[in-house]
Amino acid sequence: MIQVIILEDEIPAQKKILKIIQDLALAVNVVATLDSVQSGKAFFSSSRKIDLIISDIELRDGNAFEIFEEIAIPCPIIFTTAYNQFWMQAFETNGIAYLLKPFGVEKFKLAWDKFIRLTQQPEDQVILLQQLRQLVSGYQSDQVSAKTFKTRLSVPNSRGNYFLEIADMVYFYADQGVIFGVDHAGKKHLLKEETLKELEDQLDPSHFFRINRSQLIQKSYVLTTERYSKSSVALKLKGIQEHLICSQSQTPVFLAWIEQ
Repeated sequence: MIQVIILEDEIPAQKKILKIIQDLALAVNVVATLDSVQSGKAFFSSSRKIDLIISDIELRDGNAFEIFEEIAIPCPIIFTTAYNQFWMQAFETNGIAYLLKPFGVEKFKLAWDKFIRLTQQPEDQVILLQQLRQLVSGYQSDQVSAKTFKTRLSVPNSRGNYFLEIADMVYFYADQGVIFGVDHAGKKHLLKEETLKELEDQLDPSHFFRINRSQLIQKSYVLTTERYSKSSVALKLKGIQEHLICSQSQTPVFLAWIEQ
């Protein structure tokens, strides 16, 4: 029986993983379902043997990487997340798969099969993980350079459409299921995109960063950062009066990104 830990703070996502395991009839014993960085640190500080971790990244009290950076985890990790910018970090730990939510049974099965292949050849496991970590940076760069990103956005109005230059947009945000863009003059535009994730995927990640669940900023308009709390920063953007707050889990990644 394979000993598994589920690290996930959303109950629907917990239930979905358990249902997939049941539907695939996997020989799994779910040892525990943890929902926070604090509970993860407490659990993994013990010496109990675990074969696999299925882990979300953004938890209710922080980022799962806080656990893996503090405590040596000897087993593989299948990461599940709604965010694509943690891919490199995932493979710098013990990540063997990176599933973007919402994922289905087929994607999970591919990740599971990879885990089984690794465990059937344990002597190759460490070597393979090292190779993945070495290759992931170059692969990610190739993927980004090969993709074409938008330079303009089409915005519908009562007369038809008008266009926004991406270079003129300071930041984008979601409010009650509606997506807005704010330009360098401080003007707000109602966009046709349905989710911030949909918009994020169209923009160059070297220029745009999701600082929290509802705000996406452009690097060239960031003037200063100020300490907001022990683990997060507030951003002053050019032409914007109020400060925007980078979430605790995103702050370390943001601070590395802004200097690139």
